[in-house]
Amino acid sequence: MTIYQFLLLFLLWVCLPRFCSPEIMFRRTPVPQKRILGARVPRSDGKILHRQKRGWMWNQFFLLEEYTGSDYQYVGKLHSDQDKGDGSLKYILSGDGAGTLFIIDEKTGDIHATRRIDREEKAFYTLRAQAINRRTLRPVEPESEFVIKIHDINDNEPTFPEEIYTASVPEMSVVGTSVVQVTATDADDPSYGNSARVIYSILQGQPYFSVEPETGIIRTALPNMNRENREQYQVVIQAKDMGGQMGGLSGTTTVNITLTDVNDNPPRFPQNTIHLRVLESSPVGTAIGSVKATDADTGKNAEVEYRIIDGDGTDMFDIITEKDTQEGIITVKKPLDYESRRLYTLKVEAENTHVDPRFYYLGPFKDTTIVKISIEDVDEPPVFSRSSYLFEVHEDIEVGTIIGTVMARDPDSTSSPVRFSLDRHTDLDRIFNIHSGNGSLYTSKPLDRELSQWHNLTVIAAEINNPKEMTRVAVFVRILDVNDNAPQFAVFYDTFVCENARPGQLIQTISAVDKDDPLGGQKFFFSLAAVNPNFTVQDNEDNTARILTRKNGFNRHEISTYLLPVVISDNDYPIQSSTGTLTIRVCACDNQGNMQSCSAEALLLPAGLSTGALIAILLCIIILLVIVVLFAALKRQRKKEPLILSKEDIRDNIVSYNDEGGGEEDTQAFDIGTLRNPAAIEEKKLRRDIIPETLFIPRRTPTAPDNADVRDFINERLKEHDLDPTAPPYDSLATYAYEGNDSIAESLSSLESGTTDGDQNYDYLREWGPRFNKLAEMYGGGESDKDA
Repeated sequence: MTIYQFLLLFLLWVCLPRFCSPEIMFRRTPVPQKRILGARVPRSDGKILHRQKRGWMWNQFFLLEEYTGSDYQYVGKLHSDQDKGDGSLKYILSGDGAGTLFIIDEKTGDIHATRRIDREEKAFYTLRAQAINRRTLRPVEPESEFVIKIHDINDNEPTFPEEIYTASVPEMSVVGTSVVQVTATDADDPSYGNSARVIYSILQGQPYFSVEPETGIIRTALPNMNRENREQYQVVIQAKDMGGQMGGLSGTTTVNITLTDVNDNPPRFPQNTIHLRVLESSPVGTAIGSVKATDADTGKNAEVEYRIIDGDGTDMFDIITEKDTQEGIITVKKPLDYESRRLYTLKVEAENTHVDPRFYYLGPFKDTTIVKISIEDVDEPPVFSRSSYLFEVHEDIEVGTIIGTVMARDPDSTSSPVRFSLDRHTDLDRIFNIHSGNGSLYTSKPLDRELSQWHNLTVIAAEINNPKEMTRVAVFVRILDVNDNAPQFAVFYDTFVCENARPGQLIQTISAVDKDDPLGGQKFFFSLAAVNPNFTVQDNEDNTARILTRKNGFNRHEISTYLLPVVISDNDYPIQSSTGTLTIRVCACDNQGNMQSCSAEALLLPAGLSTGALIAILLCIIILLVIVVLFAALKRQRKKEPLILSKEDIRDNIVSYNDEGGGEEDTQAFDIGTLRNPAAIEEKKLRRDIIPETLFIPRRTPTAPDNADVRDFINERLKEHDLDPTAPPYDSLATYAYEGNDSIAESLSSLESGTTDGDQNYDYLREWGPRFNKLAEMYGGGESDKDA
């Protein structure tokens, strides 16, 4: 059955007489025209209004969409009881689409649709109809409104908003787990028939997934779908209208479904036993190898934590989990020794860090492996018996005394002999030395605690058979104190005594210091070296003493300075003492004891200028000297420097003028035309290379004749310069650009060729050989150049 036959049958089914016969559907109600439909309504003027009932009416028209006929589609017919068929009435149509989409026959009232109508664009049209008298153009019936409703046909297939959907569902999901919902829309009228009723079905993706026909929800159809076996699925969903019946229109969409990972796989070591090797010299923290357990899961479900759970090397090795590579890095935890142990065994476990309780039944989610680590022997350097040494020695020991011994051995099985030496960078003064065979450390110079209390040395132990294998150890030497320094004054004392001092008056408090450092602390005693009639010392017993006067009054004119020897001693063994001399000046003081003058000669000096006055005088002298120097410099600058330093100096001189010429346009320096043409009248110019004292009137010299040769020309110029009083009295260089005019070959230059009257023939250049061919070509085409 063709589409046209189907549409024809559908139209026949729809257009029953109750739908398509306008005379039946819109039959005029047989009521008298003058019948009153409403009650009386009194007017204000006392008259009664009467409402007449309309003589024609209808409800609505129905029109089928997507009409494919060649003629206009008939909609319906309007008819009024006032129409007697004589053509006196005229039917008028207005509203939606009137005159364009819908037209009416003015005489018969038949309504037609001018083009195919799509219900999805507009479902109904509201129009108004009126019958008027053709002659008077007055309405014979009131205007009435009616609706043309468009009947829907199934002309739109269901469509999905997306061509491709992307969804995911966890692997191992139970049957019926919802994945995603797809929804298709149909533009047909859902209230009329089944044109917009959509049913969903699955075209591709079975038996893994299914779809609910009414809702479009896609669900899993198989249990325990494993992502590790297959991860991607493509499902094609069909949406069909007409309730899925035959003849309905359909649309499809594609759904790409991905199985997301869950932790359903435990980690597994690929090997039951792993062998590793490490050198015994490897420092702590060195990575010696790695182990890795594979996990079929991805992301956090594949994260593994490694640890050592058993073995005889748990104290010697450690394992670190590398998050990026999911490997277990085995590192050295303690120093290794091949001679002590050569093989270690570890039991390493790998366990998932994120375990899903739903899949405990698939566990356990961990695995173990055995790691055997072999220690390889290396030639190790000597090993000292201690990590560092501390020796204490008194500073007064004799040179060559042994202060201690260091011990080292070769840990290898060969037990090579060891040689000891000192790192001289730690003993630049060479105070110590060491016996190379037994490691005895002894002094080679005297010790002094006051210069250096500690000595930090480095001893080197190296194998004799392999000197490259060496070890260093720190040796700390502490110098113990011996009382070998006498106490001295703490500072230099500037002591004075007033002339009017009384007996027992304090003039100075002194103290002492000692470079030694006794265990009991410093204790000093002060006394006079001999009995002094003028001064005495009183010990305060706190390492200080007071200097007191013993007589009444001093005279600085008799004795201006006293020297007082003071003996300072300590209490350590052996007792050390020293004598310090105090210089005491006699000074004049006021009544309060303040010093005024201590020099006897100061009384004899006359009153002079103060210090401020002397400074002012000195500044004036300096200013005058600066003014004189500036004046001399300015005067020297203004003075002319002669061009020639001495008249007797007739040697060759070079004078630099730093004057750059102005080119051919500079006519002040010389006249180049005169040099080229001696017949020209010469106008003498003043020389610019000297500064003449007297201006001389330049004189004219006769020019050389045209046929004079170069020698005569130069002689005339020389004579001219010899007689010129303005010329400098030293040798100078004059250049004359004069070629002469007696050459039979004349000039080959083309600069003046344009000034000749006749044309020149350069054909003879071709006879001079191949070297002149280019020149002949340049000058041989004279006629052609002129013509051009």
